Amino acid sequence: MAIERRPLREQIREELMLRLDRGDFAAGTDINEASLAAELGVSRTPLREALITLAGEGVLESNQGRGFRFAPVSRKEFREICAIVAALEALALETSDPVYLEKIAPRLLRLAQDFSDNIAEQQDIERHDDEWHDLLVGGCLNERLLDLITSVKAGMRRYSHLVAGGSTPMERAAEEHCRIAERLLAGDQKGAIAALRNNWVNGMERMMSRIP
Repeated sequence: MAIERRPLREQIREELMLRLDRGDFAAGTDINEASLAAELGVSRTPLREALITLAGEGVLESNQGRGFRFAPVSRKEFREICAIVAALEALALETSDPVYLEKIAPRLLRLAQDFSDNIAEQQDIERHDDEWHDLLVGGCLNERLLDLITSVKAGMRRYSHLVAGGSTPMERAAEEHCRIAERLLAGDQKGAIAALRNNWVNGMERMMSRIP
């Protein structure tokens, strides 16, 4: 049996994100590190490492040298984050190997067609979108760019966790992923990039109505 050995800080980070998804933490909530460490049964060191990681992802913010708190949400910040992710993914797609894109285009289209619901639970949307977008940009060889995309997306995801919650029904435009895949099938990389940017803009507008 394979034994998974992961740093404790990663396990703590995942647990905090799960609790955030459940609605255990509200935006702006201060974190009592001593109490949280005792509750999780861990020492302060790996907990602080996890908190620093989440702060780097935008999920937390430093509370003026007095610890951490869950970052408040704002429509302005969410719009800015979406614009950054759209630009980064467009760059990743632009610099991807055309042979790779031609190879994965049929699978991207099948995945989009298989998940054609225009209303779905947020957790299902996230799971599908992660798989779909990871496959889309998987041909980019710039690992720093891919790491940056992952990091910025984590900061964006807290909005869906805090505002929507994992089981909340959400609107989505199923045909937008199909349109991107169809452009790639046609060998139109520029058209696919334009459709990708449009997908992010529309997704942002759908979420904006839920942000205070």
